[in-house]
Amino acid sequence: MALDDTKTAEQMAAEVKADFASKFDAVKAIAEDALGKAAKGEELANGIKEKADEALTEMNGLKASLDELEQKLARGGQAGEEGCKTFGERFTESEEFKSFAANPRKGDSASVNFEAELKADLTTTTGGAGGMGAAVHSTHIPGIMPLPQRRMTVRNLLMPGRTDGPLIDFDRETGFANNADMVAEGDLKPQSDITVEEVQTRTKVIAHWMRASKQTLSDVAQIRSIIDNRLLYGLGFKEEQQLLYGDNTGENLHGIVPQATAYSAPIAVGSETSIDKVRLMALQATLAEYPSTGIVMHPSDWAFIELLKDSEGRYIIGNPQGSLAPTLWGLPVVTTQAMQIDKVLVGAFDMGAQIFDQWSARIETGFQNDDFTRNKVTVLAEERLALAVYRPESFIYGDFGRVA
Repeated sequence: MALDDTKTAEQMAAEVKADFASKFDAVKAIAEDALGKAAKGEELANGIKEKADEALTEMNGLKASLDELEQKLARGGQAGEEGCKTFGERFTESEEFKSFAANPRKGDSASVNFEAELKADLTTTTGGAGGMGAAVHSTHIPGIMPLPQRRMTVRNLLMPGRTDGPLIDFDRETGFANNADMVAEGDLKPQSDITVEEVQTRTKVIAHWMRASKQTLSDVAQIRSIIDNRLLYGLGFKEEQQLLYGDNTGENLHGIVPQATAYSAPIAVGSETSIDKVRLMALQATLAEYPSTGIVMHPSDWAFIELLKDSEGRYIIGNPQGSLAPTLWGLPVVTTQAMQIDKVLVGAFDMGAQIFDQWSARIETGFQNDDFTRNKVTVLAEERLALAVYRPESFIYGDFGRVA
């Protein structure tokens, strides 16, 4: 079948497909007629065989034409053309673009996929005909590579709590005169005294926000989750600093360190090392009737302790191949950069202090000022909490003495 140069490949492909289907039906009818006669024992006339050969020949010719047209369509070319139309021409002639151009509406778009042709026809050389080196872009890894984040650990040591009000009142024992003694029959029994002070603390708000355009939040799905995570991380970062060092002025929490008891060795030990000091601090808390449950120090100080060696060069507690959680004297060691270097805090974290959450950390979005008219969205993160230190004697704070 000769191809008509005046028709497009799509039009001719449709016509050839229709002719092919007709010839296929004709061949099928001849075959069914022949099979029916054979089943009845009738002899086939010579004309039937000739008719079948003729129909098969025409069908095969149409198949070859159809294959040629499909190849042209795959290349995006026109039948009879020496070259293919440009991508721009094919795009502007596409039905999708014509529909869009005839009735452009907000949010509509038109697109034509040329991926197969680009892969087949474009080269990446910088010189010579067909060179596309200047148009080749580097591979973009999806998503945003986040900054490193500190692991928050101090909160997990403390007793959790909830509150529905802004004020936390509790009674704290400040003294106990224990005069219990043996008493003879009829004698006056001794009196013991306990001194209690009423302490009040209130919940404080930690908050910050970011502003982003609605387009950015819509165009990059990961942006919203990154903003949320960064905002929540910022709350935790500030919270950990406040739990340890908040000075109780203004809107600061009253942290553990400002209320902790200063280290004073309860017993004398010769040539006191960093490991010895931690043990003596735990003993000081135990003598205050609050056995220690944790140790907090800077990562550099923990690394120093792990690297201590004996006279033969063997690690005292460190094990380069070990994978166990860091412990010292049976107590978990929590390392955080929120703790000042060369400082150490030992105490009964699960009994001596408690966190009260009034607002758990949360994310909110809304419009601020002229955000709405500028297509901006304000994303806010905040939490509201209080810290109650019940027994300052249960926390011992001191330094290793390696930094002047």
